[in-house]
Amino acid sequence: MGMDRKIEKKKGIRPKHVIYTVTGIAVVALLVYLIKTAGTSTFRADKEKITISAVEAGSFKDYISIIGTVAPMTTIYLDVEEGGKVTEKVIEEGELVKKGDVIIRMVNNDLNLQILNTESQLAYQSNELRNTLIGMEQQKISNKQQLLNIDYELIRLKRNYEQNKELFDKGFISKENYLISKDNFELAQRDRELRYERMVQDSIFRENQKAQMNNSLRNMQQNLAMVRQRLEDLNVKAPADGQLGTLDIEIGQSISRGQRIGQLQIMDKFKVVAQVDEHYIDRVRRDLTATFERQDKQFDIDVMKVYPEVRDGRFQVDLQFTNEIPDNLRTGQTYHIRLELGQPVEAVLLPRGGFFQSTGGQWVFVLDENGKSATKRNIRIGRQNPLYYEVLEGLAPGEKVITSSYEMFGTNERIEMR
Repeated sequence: MGMDRKIEKKKGIRPKHVIYTVTGIAVVALLVYLIKTAGTSTFRADKEKITISAVEAGSFKDYISIIGTVAPMTTIYLDVEEGGKVTEKVIEEGELVKKGDVIIRMVNNDLNLQILNTESQLAYQSNELRNTLIGMEQQKISNKQQLLNIDYELIRLKRNYEQNKELFDKGFISKENYLISKDNFELAQRDRELRYERMVQDSIFRENQKAQMNNSLRNMQQNLAMVRQRLEDLNVKAPADGQLGTLDIEIGQSISRGQRIGQLQIMDKFKVVAQVDEHYIDRVRRDLTATFERQDKQFDIDVMKVYPEVRDGRFQVDLQFTNEIPDNLRTGQTYHIRLELGQPVEAVLLPRGGFFQSTGGQWVFVLDENGKSATKRNIRIGRQNPLYYEVLEGLAPGEKVITSSYEMFGTNERIEMR
């Protein structure tokens, strides 16, 4: 019987050693994962249902997109100068008109009666003035006749006085007769002077009275002309060449004096009117440049007026063309305008997305290097344009961010991809 042989153990890595090693690594990885995710809520999302965007480094162009509407540079409002009842609408809305064209016709019976009364008063006053002027002329002739008689009497008395003086010097008449003829002549001289002075004063008074009456007559004639002009104003006319805009009247409608019935658009120059979100009210100012495209051609415009009033969260700006104007420009046409708010600068860029509505740009979900999960990270966003946000802090070029809406994620701080 032979002796038993001692069996030696084989050296080297056996299969069970591999199993033990892999198991140990998995346990360690699980422990690390559990430590990292301890206290962190996780949401498992379908990768195909979310949008992932890459953070870029590039030139940030500070602009906003707004919609502008073409409008005439000048609009004239049509306010009626005289009220009445509409009898005819001569021109319809949208038609081109020339200055002086009748737009609507009205009637006003009270105004017609007033014109008749004014004409009657004018005729009466004119007749009275003519009678007064005739009487003044007759008085003027009468004064001349009286002056002529006085001069004749003065000549006769002078001749009598001179004859009596010669007779008295020769002793043919008494002194009394001589003195009587002398007194009569001197009295006639003084009387003529007084009468002449009175006639001069009467003449001055009559001329002043005549001038006042003529002024009164002219005023009445002007008043009549104004009343007749009021009658003419019942025909509302175009104040300039242009296109008739809104015309808010109907046949038979009574229009009050001063009432606005429509507007006239002057078609020689145009502007672009746009509404801007109130968020930009402190940044939009005069002379900012803007552009829009039409038929593959770019046109330049700039801000000429900013309206301070905010309505429904928006404010109005007017823009004017700076160089070339598009052909066949029509009121009411709309264009997508790119309004430049500042010069381009180099920055970290994050594409726009629905996440901003949930986070306000204060944080985002950033993907890990393996791309299988994303964690919440605080960031700081500056300006924005229709394509990008300007990232001031928290992100670096090359990182990837979930930019779609975060509503489905709730309050979870970690996203697992599947």
